[in-house]
Amino acid sequence: MSQAKIPAAPPCTLFLFGASGDLVKRLLMPALYNLSRDGLLDRNLRIVGVDHNAASSEEFAERLHSFMANREQGATKNLDEKVWARLAKRLDYQTGDFLDPATYQALAKRVEGTRHGNAIFYLATSPRFFPEVAQRLGEAGLLDESAGGFRRVVIEKPFGTDLASAEALNACLLKVMHERQIYRIDHYLGKETVQNILVSRFSNGLFESFWNNHYIDHVQITAAETVGVETRGAFYDNTGALRDMVPNHLFQLLAMVAMEPPAAFGADAVRGEKAKVIGAIRPWSTKMALKNSVRGQYSVGKQGRKRVPGYREEANVAPDSQTETYVALKVMIDNWRWAGVPFYLRTGKRMSVRDTEIAICFKPAPYAQFRESELERPKPNYLKIQIQPNEGMWFDLQAKRPGPEMIMENVELGFAYKDFFKMPPATGYETLIYDCLTGDQTLFQRADNIENGWRAVQPFLDAWASESKVHEYPAGEDGPEAGNELLSRDKREWHSLG
Repeated sequence: MSQAKIPAAPPCTLFLFGASGDLVKRLLMPALYNLSRDGLLDRNLRIVGVDHNAASSEEFAERLHSFMANREQGATKNLDEKVWARLAKRLDYQTGDFLDPATYQALAKRVEGTRHGNAIFYLATSPRFFPEVAQRLGEAGLLDESAGGFRRVVIEKPFGTDLASAEALNACLLKVMHERQIYRIDHYLGKETVQNILVSRFSNGLFESFWNNHYIDHVQITAAETVGVETRGAFYDNTGALRDMVPNHLFQLLAMVAMEPPAAFGADAVRGEKAKVIGAIRPWSTKMALKNSVRGQYSVGKQGRKRVPGYREEANVAPDSQTETYVALKVMIDNWRWAGVPFYLRTGKRMSVRDTEIAICFKPAPYAQFRESELERPKPNYLKIQIQPNEGMWFDLQAKRPGPEMIMENVELGFAYKDFFKMPPATGYETLIYDCLTGDQTLFQRADNIENGWRAVQPFLDAWASESKVHEYPAGEDGPEAGNELLSRDKREWHSLG
């Protein structure tokens, strides 16, 4: 952001439900710290932690300060105490049970005590509380905007666990508020490189002219992690890689790549096009869903030189668990632009490198000009968009190696964000929180987008329920061999990670 040109967000009371949890201390408060540092928070913004644990406002602030000041890396490394002191003055705490009407009466008094009447309710809680909190906010009149102030609710993923639960949650929310008040957050969309996909596509005629099935052979979207489930065993064993990553993170990246040009860069236009493309994903039959999906689970292996346990050895994981920690899918988008172009998605834990990337493979040249050289068949060109860790874009092409022989080398053209822009440490939530404060829903998911995503995923869930096979892969490797076979049978291969 160019802070000199961006106005501060309007005054507001920001309620953080689940204030004692990891999300608040690891991501939300560091993001708010960065926004405060950059002068993007109104001086009348108040931040109120809400949780059942008894604490004073001073104790709440001190716990956050202790965590953020002692981090050796991340968005608040080298904490500026002056910036923190300004932010700490905004902090309050409200002890209360999420299911107790008295909690919401206390929150209502806090809002009534402000001149602006603006309030945002951020549900950084377990998903089971989403409908309960929303219902009680509505009953307490805290979502009523008739007095002039705005009222918004921010909801973290997972937004449902299947199509039926997502539809039920949407219906519950829309009983007590309007769609324009709901901010379904996906932190991937706060990353600069994700937002840059739209800019790169639609502001560069070179890209948009060949961004279709005439020139693109296939698209790969990968989210690889080196970490295991760590302390999330109980949650993960009931969730798995598909539910955790595909209908939200990976489908959002797919939508950015595959959507049609919006009529304008406004929230309704952009979200409308994203919903259309997710809605155009072909619904597989049970047989085809099994054929076009691979489930994997990491076993004992090495991450670098360190031995790491297998998934079933992790804390709070069943010793006979069939939960997948790796998933690879093939999906097709049935519209004019993408007809016949497969999209391959994969995500996994305990893989060889940490890498979230989109690899767009272009069709090779239609004939070989260099028949007498080693290059009988030209290799395809890839456009790689790396979301993390090395944010940037690279295009590879073939070039002649200097010398008397006709030998081809693969070379890369592109840029890394860090080489062109000053990028202060960030969590990825800064843009999203600022947009929520200012009322811009462009980067937030709409109900139809959520439901279309689950509708595309549901055939895989149904197929796996009837025939579940999980392929093991050693920790530190890039998934099971079956994941490679998903592409090799189409005479393709995964783009190398890193």
